[in-house]
Amino acid sequence: MQNCFKILLIALIFVSFNAVAQKSQILIARNAVGKLQASIANKENEKKQLAIINEGLKAIESAEKDNKTKKWAETWSIKSYLMSFASLIDTDPNNANKYYDNAIDAVAKAKSIDRYDDNSGLIKASNHNILIKKQEKGNEAFFNNDFKEAFADLKDVGDNFPADTTLALNTAICALNIQAYDEALTYFKRAKENGIKNPSVFQKMAQMYVVKSETETAIKTLEEGLALNPFNRFLTNDYINLLLDTENYSKAQGLIESNLKVEKGNKLLYFLYGYLQQIGGNNATAILAYDKALSTDQNYFDALYQLSLAYINTANETLRKSDADKTEKYKGLINRAQFALQRANEINPNDRKTVQLLIDIYNKKGATNKVQELNRRLQEL
Repeated sequence: MQNCFKILLIALIFVSFNAVAQKSQILIARNAVGKLQASIANKENEKKQLAIINEGLKAIESAEKDNKTKKWAETWSIKSYLMSFASLIDTDPNNANKYYDNAIDAVAKAKSIDRYDDNSGLIKASNHNILIKKQEKGNEAFFNNDFKEAFADLKDVGDNFPADTTLALNTAICALNIQAYDEALTYFKRAKENGIKNPSVFQKMAQMYVVKSETETAIKTLEEGLALNPFNRFLTNDYINLLLDTENYSKAQGLIESNLKVEKGNKLLYFLYGYLQQIGGNNATAILAYDKALSTDQNYFDALYQLSLAYINTANETLRKSDADKTEKYKGLINRAQFALQRANEINPNDRKTVQLLIDIYNKKGATNKVQELNRRLQEL
């Protein structure tokens, strides 16, 4: 009986000693957290901080093996905090990634067993460190054109920091590159709603709304962009084109006229102004506008082609008049149309509409050889 008592006493002493030992490991780990925070406050170097972290992790490793302390949320909270901070300061990429992966696993475990939020401070700090590291990884993937990986990381970080416009913008760009268009629009909108002024954001959003056939929303988006970026060329051009596509001609003309006062050398604005005048039947003013555009760029194909149409329209109008010299005027206007078409054809010889108009003019002039030559080319196109 006495021997049994001795054996029982030894066993109890051993269990008691083991429990004390494991609690002491938690105390060592807690102490490591305190020392690390002091080291951070004192701006000590990373080598010293990693030494403190490894001291704490060694203690936590022992605590993880104990049947009692491995069930404590504190064990996993300390581990996640130390691991997550190590992932930010270790300059060896392989080590940093291992710390990062372990931190994610540890914080998930801590959350699952921390019923009363006793370790919420450590868990919150761990999550913050993990998000910082995730953003680093996302940015690295972004600059390496791995947009799928970058989108997954930056989306997660951005959802935790929704007011960060740079994060929202980069997430949207990643989504565009992996053709996740609805996601892209969501993050462009978030960037806009949080005050971003970048004109390309408004331009890209408007383009996406057009694809979705939400024209009114596209127009409104461009108007918002122009309010923040007055006279921005790209927004203005898209806005005018959208107004023309929706046949809002008077608004488009007013916008073009106001922008021409600021951008007097903008060939596209002169071209669009000429086009508006042309569809309104004012060919004389259209010709002047196209000439202005061509004075900026003499190889402007669209202006040359529309100029030829304006001359042809004016020539046909001249024939309907009762002027004595209308035939001569007609010939002069057709010659100008021909010259413009020849220049356009030199610039873009594969444009069928240009070749067809030249054929029509040569037919009227009886230039059979030219007609045959162009007809052969037309068949080859």
